[in-house]
Amino acid sequence: MEQQFTKYEITRIVGARALQIAMDAPLLLKITTEKLKEIKYDALEIADLEFKEGVLPISIKRPTPKKSKEKLGAIKEEKLSDEEIIEKAQEVEKEIVQDAKEMGFVNEADADESGEMEDSGEEK
Repeated sequence: MEQQFTKYEITRIVGARALQIAMDAPLLLKITTEKLKEIKYDALEIADLEFKEGVLPISIKRPTPKKSKEKLGAIKEEKLSDEEIIEKAQEVEKEIVQDAKEMGFVNEADADESGEMEDSGEEK
């Protein structure tokens, strides 16, 4: 065996071959009847013998990571003062209120009484 298989790959190969042998696949090694009786016709033992002799035509494809030119950098956070944060929050709130008015979710009379839905240009 030129390649070094991991224990998981060996287990997968031997298990797959043992299943084939259990389903009456032809043996790839010439094993004497005495040897078969000694291992009690065990499909796993036969598959292991075939693996150790290197006669199995089963191959393993190992996934390799794709090389890409994109590199991830650190995310830069904006540093805002408290006043800027409050100003942005008020802008977002105004947009939400405006969208709600356009969609008809807000009754104009209720909004004026509560004082929540004031536009910057309107007075009470």
